[in-house]
Amino acid sequence: MTDESLSGRFTAEDDVEIKSIKPLYRGFFKLEQYTFRHKLFAGGWSGEVVREVFERGHAVVVLPYDPITDKVVLIEQIRIPAITTTDSVWLYELVAGMIEPNESHLDVAKRELIEETGLTASDWQYVNSYLASPGGTTERFYLYLAKVDASVATGVHGLESEAEDIKVHVVSREQAYAMTQNGEIDNVSTVLGLQWLMLNYQKLIPISTSM
Repeated sequence: MTDESLSGRFTAEDDVEIKSIKPLYRGFFKLEQYTFRHKLFAGGWSGEVVREVFERGHAVVVLPYDPITDKVVLIEQIRIPAITTTDSVWLYELVAGMIEPNESHLDVAKRELIEETGLTASDWQYVNSYLASPGGTTERFYLYLAKVDASVATGVHGLESEAEDIKVHVVSREQAYAMTQNGEIDNVSTVLGLQWLMLNYQKLIPISTSM
């Protein structure tokens, strides 16, 4: 049964009034100050609310998966913001990259897969999109599945111009998921991608290899 309380949601167009957007910082990323008011669940409108919003653009995430061998291609690279909460700042991740102006999401996915793993995909599947941290940033991730040949995945990759130093790892689907459970993988895009794979891998593995 559908919970009727989930119907009749507020919309950005009709139920939020943006009073101003003030630039606070302009660099590689941006910081904006939003002043707005919004409809209240109890009726009427709120007073003016002020929030700082981190603007870093949007990104594509790629889950490289070999359905023949049931293996996942992970990458490992340094992520310095993790230094305040983790023992190692070298994280196991899925492929990802920022969306540049006039680029399609799929074009970004193909570009980043080659740059970060040296692989090309035999097939692509759009999975879903999700907000990274909607309490503080506008960033949205677009997740794609890339069907790859994991047997040729190896080496160190990345663009020297972007100071990238990326190591490729090939692990079983079960091991990749176990890494999300024991904390070896603790970044949201990779966790969500691998959880999706665990729920859907049987639809991807050819019948002849899954029997």
